[in-house]
Amino acid sequence: MDGMSGPHVIRGSVSLPEAELVWRFSRSSGPGGQHVNTTDTAVELRFDLARTEALPEVWKRRALERLAGRLTDGVVTVRASEHRSQWRNRETATVRLAALLAEATAPPPAPRRATRIPRGINERRLREKKQRSETKRGRSARGWG
Repeated sequence: MDGMSGPHVIRGSVSLPEAELVWRFSRSSGPGGQHVNTTDTAVELRFDLARTEALPEVWKRRALERLAGRLTDGVVTVRASEHRSQWRNRETATVRLAALLAEATAPPPAPRRATRIPRGINERRLREKKQRSETKRGRSARGWG
């Protein structure tokens, strides 16, 4: 990949290994005149998540679990065809794959600690509710007679 901007970092010191990326190019749909009929600008990037050695085992297990719906035989596929140049579509595809893997390998959020509602807040709510009730009761035509 001559001219591509450096290694795409997933997180920390872990980056996408160039040797494990499989590229496929095809003709992109959409406008472009005669140029679009002769150049393969659409990019499909495949990364074998199940067999990679680039990710730590914990990350790999987490990613396989979270991306289960997107995987085909342990391989994740990303497509890019919005740009008219193959080089920019390749850039877009690698950035997307790195972002997808970063999100899939992120540690789970810390569990929520249950807290109680302070008694003062509950009492204030009930007091305001009672005041509103009195206001509305005062609007009725019962006392007018």
